[in-house]
Order: sequence, then structure tokens, then C-alpha cells
Amino acid sequence: MTDVQITRDGAVATVTLNRPDKLNALDRDTRWQLIGALRAVAGDDGVRAVVLTGAGRAFCVGQDLAAVEELEHADETVAGSYNPIARTLADLPKPVVAAVNGPAVGAGLGLVLACDLRLAAETASFSCAFAKVGLVPDTGVSWHLVRELGYARAFALAALGRTFSAAEAKDYGLVNRVLPVDQVLGNAQELAGVLAAGPALALARTKRQLRAVGELPFDAVLAMEARHQGEAAAHPDHPEGRAAFAEKRAPRWT
Repeated sequence: MTDVQITRDGAVATVTLNRPDKLNALDRDTRWQLIGALRAVAGDDGVRAVVLTGAGRAFCVGQDLAAVEELEHADETVAGSYNPIARTLADLPKPVVAAVNGPAVGAGLGLVLACDLRLAAETASFSCAFAKVGLVPDTGVSWHLVRELGYARAFALAALGRTFSAAEAKDYGLVNRVLPVDQVLGNAQELAGVLAAGPALALARTKRQLRAVGELPFDAVLAMEARHQGEAAAHPDHPEGRAAFAEKRAPRWT
């Protein structure tokens, strides 16, 4: 049994962290399996949307602290495997939906924040717990928290390492919906199915544009919008969308 599993339902791929006995903690093998799984679904033209979740009662509690040797050169560990996970999720040209079934701690919080849409169980919890073990945020947590919450709230969560509930996460705007635990995965897969049925090129370019905001100056974003709009307008999905609108029917995207 692998530590990361991929299942398919039509155009939706579900990537599951599968170390339930370790609360899906990330050791070196698991991280590389996750990178491989994400790259596999990214390169599969039959996959149009992705769900990321955890097996058992946790989503992911971050670094496996039992793998002490991995922290002897923590800079290399982060640069070599955690950063590629965050980058792969950000660059994935398909929407990624997080199905947060339980605690998301440290780098596990980073995985959630790297997803495009986030659904959480009522019993899920979140913590930027790095400081509790004398470490600093990684896996993109710093970037996402400041971007989404502002410096003051981001610093409070990072410095104090306080555990906060799914309801609080929704109030913060960090998750989109909170659901009963037995409905999270199904709803995430249903939502991914809606996205998978959409215009793939337009959604990929939309994801790229929105993620670039804050990194690029205004004029560069305007130029990106113009370039992407040209690509979208030249794609067969655009005339199909126009025709479907005029004929008052559902579009048949390529």
C-alpha cells in the first residue's frame, strides 16, 4: 500500500494522503510520492479537476517529527521537497479542491492553502504550529496567510500557533464551506466534477491570472489578461460558449 493514492471518477482525480496511523504526517517518501501523484494528474489530459484529501481522521499534521534526520538540514528538506509540493499545486493547470477531513497542521495547513477551493469538516481544525517546535512557516504558509489575512492576523496565527476551528477558518476566508465530516469528500468531488465539466483552458488561465495578482504590477496583470483573453477567444470553447448562450443550452466544452 502506497502512502499517496490516486483514484479516478471520470475527469476528477482524488489524491489521498494515506498514512492514517501517522495522521498523514509527511516523511521524505510520502512527500515524493505526493509530488509524483500531483505531477501525474497534471500531465493526464483526461483529468480536468483534482481533489486533495487525507485518509482516516486527519487531513495532514505536517512534517513527520519522528524523521529527525530530515531536520538536520532543514533548508535542504524544505527546498528539495516541500517547496516543489507548493509550487506544483500552484502551477497545476487544473482546479484543486481540498477536502479537509480533519486536522491540518503546519505543512498540512500549507497544503490546504495551496488549493484553489477548500471544503472543511465541522470537526476539522487548523494550526500554524511551526513555532511550537522552534521552526518557521514553510510550504507557502507565510505567503498565503499574509496574502489572505494581512500581516497582523498572519503573525498572530504563526507566532502563537493557536489551533482554530473550521468555523473560524471560514470566518477568516481560508475555507469556502464547512460541512458534516461524512459529506466533505463527496461534496468536494461533486464540486470538482462541476469544475471538470467547465472550459479547461479558460479555468487554467483564470487560475494563473488570479495567482499572479500581488506578485506583478498592475500593468503586467493587464497585459496577462489581454494575452490570456486572446488564447481563450481563439480556442474552440469560446464559439461553443457563444452558441450555447444564444441557443439557451448547456455548452459542450472540448
